[in-house]
Amino acid sequence: MIPKRWKIKSQSNPEDIKKLSSELNNLDLTLTNILLQRGISDFEEAKHFFRPDINNIHDPFLMKDMDKAVERLQQAIENEEKILVYGDYDVDGTTSVALIYSYLKKYYNNLEYYIPDRYGEGYGVSYKGIDYASENDFKLIIALDCGIKAVEKVAYATEKGVDFIICDHHRPGDEIPQASAVLDPKREDCNYPYDGLSGCGVGFKLMQAWTQQTKQDEAKLFEYLDLLAISTCADIVPLTGENRIFVHYGLKKINENPRLSIKVMKELSDIRTPEMTVMDVVFTFAPRINAAGRISSGKKAVEMLVAENVESIEEVGQKINKYNLERRGLDKEITVEALAIMEADAVYQNRKSTVLFGENWHKGVIGIVASRLIETHYKPTIILTESKGMATGSARTVEGFDVYNAIDACGDLIEQFGGHTAAAGLTLKKENIEAFIQKFDEVVCEQIDDELLIPQVDIDTTLELNQIDEKFNRVLKQFAPFGPHNMRPVFVTDNVFITSNSRKIGGDKTHLRLEVFQQENPDLKFNCIGFGLGYILDELDEGVPFSIAYNIEENHWNGQTTLQLNLKDLKF
Repeated sequence: MIPKRWKIKSQSNPEDIKKLSSELNNLDLTLTNILLQRGISDFEEAKHFFRPDINNIHDPFLMKDMDKAVERLQQAIENEEKILVYGDYDVDGTTSVALIYSYLKKYYNNLEYYIPDRYGEGYGVSYKGIDYASENDFKLIIALDCGIKAVEKVAYATEKGVDFIICDHHRPGDEIPQASAVLDPKREDCNYPYDGLSGCGVGFKLMQAWTQQTKQDEAKLFEYLDLLAISTCADIVPLTGENRIFVHYGLKKINENPRLSIKVMKELSDIRTPEMTVMDVVFTFAPRINAAGRISSGKKAVEMLVAENVESIEEVGQKINKYNLERRGLDKEITVEALAIMEADAVYQNRKSTVLFGENWHKGVIGIVASRLIETHYKPTIILTESKGMATGSARTVEGFDVYNAIDACGDLIEQFGGHTAAAGLTLKKENIEAFIQKFDEVVCEQIDDELLIPQVDIDTTLELNQIDEKFNRVLKQFAPFGPHNMRPVFVTDNVFITSNSRKIGGDKTHLRLEVFQQENPDLKFNCIGFGLGYILDELDEGVPFSIAYNIEENHWNGQTTLQLNLKDLKF
């Protein structure tokens, strides 16, 4: 296990804490401090934070090119042109397609959807997809979660008489495609107030603008916020601003009135928690939806999400469950192989980055494998495999390091790439692999602060165990939905002791269950769960104090709900 460094966030000014606490009906001072840390400094901001309101989302026409996009879409509808709803094969892309296709279908019939094949076409807009549109007389493609770098492909489509509306959220390149409209809040010339939307979020804003322009009932569009919430959770975008509102309402729909496909997916996922959270979506829905595109075709995921009868949904859902099991097996097998390569060669261990190439590794799981390697070798990581005679790969990174910029600095060795700060995809010639490995590591060595190569536990504040009670937890729960830029608060408590009820748990005894208390209040005991921390029990002694970093969570068991501490780390 990699040792971690603890970083306690700057604490807010005591006078500011008292002032805000007073405005918020004497809110607990510790929780008020956390609000201030998150940029919430007055009653109005706190009200928006604790009570997300769908009426507070932004005017979609503030987005660059939105007027052109709505005009072109409405023109296609009025002229009865065929429209192709085109999206990437991951969760964001498939939920985008399901949302836009299902919603538009209520008003206009002459449309289809298209998901490119991961293996035959690769990521994003493909020539094959454009040819399909041209050969089948589609005049307009709405590209979702892709297209911002498809300059040549959009030009090719224009030659064939096919127009594009691009709805993307990835970073643009030096040139914007010459499409009918290019919606991307990350465009430098776009003044939209919030640039953290998922691809599905951008597609949703297009539908919102069209709904307003054509004077349709906006409430009918809001019925699709469950799909938008799944996309937003799975794509690991910030859970602030509009995204927080979308996820709040989307989770509410998932929990209270799920569409048929989501209801079936919940059953297939064997979810037993009373209410699904962001983490439930990330670890149960997202892998299943993703598995369709990784193992078979992303089109299967859309089929399930848009189907309206239970037999069809269950049939596709069972297949997707099977794909997910297959994906798990491949992911585990390749991770074992990749770790063996690293452990057999000191060169890999001494680099500040990891780049591995496996000719026969399954293209559908290399992104997951990159994430797995970071869990054990905490470095920016790229996993490459062969596809159509080229090396294609997925990059993941450590917190605080921009892997997109690092890959961009190796541009002379790459055929194409795209992505975000934290994750990217790339393609290069096989003969350039060794040169790329060397250059990428040089770039990482130049750009990375060595401190970033040690995993960091970000701690909001200190807490005594006697401060944790039902009332404290009730308010803490209202900080949800939790995710990037609004993570579940992490507390640290010093000078805790274990009781004899502490033990290793799990089939392979890799997890830890502790019962802890503080000397000042020995009768107040809390159960702690530490996933992957079983090895630490041998270092603990009932008479020796230590510090714990943890989240406060609810444990639901046998109809009972108790508070438990989910350990992030502990130190002596």
